[in-house]
Amino acid sequence: MKALVAVKRVVDYNVKVRVKADGSDVDIGNVKMSMNPFDEIAVEEAVRLKEAGKITEIVAVSLGGKKSEETLRTALAMGADRAVHVETDAKLEPLHVAKLLKAVAAKESPDLLLLGKQAIDDDANQTAQMLAALLNAPQGTFACKLEMKDGEVWVTREIDGGEETVALKLPAVVSADLRLNEPRFVKLPNIMAAKKKPLEKLSPTDLGVDVAANVKVLKVAEPKQRQAGVKVGSVAELVEKLKNEAKVI
Repeated sequence: MKALVAVKRVVDYNVKVRVKADGSDVDIGNVKMSMNPFDEIAVEEAVRLKEAGKITEIVAVSLGGKKSEETLRTALAMGADRAVHVETDAKLEPLHVAKLLKAVAAKESPDLLLLGKQAIDDDANQTAQMLAALLNAPQGTFACKLEMKDGEVWVTREIDGGEETVALKLPAVVSADLRLNEPRFVKLPNIMAAKKKPLEKLSPTDLGVDVAANVKVLKVAEPKQRQAGVKVGSVAELVEKLKNEAKVI
């Protein structure tokens, strides 16, 4: 039983990004980068499933520039057995990522594909769904609990009204939500051991995937600064302000 876990290198969630002066993109020069938090949760869940004897091998995969190798080494230190790095400097869109992951899955034949529900840089929340569609595989999104039994994965997922549980036949795609688990602290000996674990290098060309951009960014700008709120003395005054000033009713 094999699990394929996708991880992405993103700006650390504690960093406040700034827009470049020319408005072309956000400035990520000299800022701290780390593994996408939702992907970290996905890796942790795979490791827990392996520790429980439900899966036997964990393969971490990352798509991006040379420095994405650092993110893969973190996944290996957490407990992944080996890694695949699809190296490219192209600005990947969710569909590109889904197609590349599909190609890697075709090579690896995993029983379970684990992803974070979204990356905190673009907040797209599209890749897992697109990947499931491309693979024609069952999907369980926004997972807050996982159980493997009888050739199925039972996914308890967060929905607007609370939770629902779906039973998915393997192979299946699952995206991890915030409450699935709390990732472990990586110890120094594990970090050192991760340097000796195998890491395979591929390119989009090797996988037969075209990563030419489909979307053109015209401008990136800071959100408008929020105005200070005001206190009102009555419901009538509130209604008047909402109607005449805010113009929302």
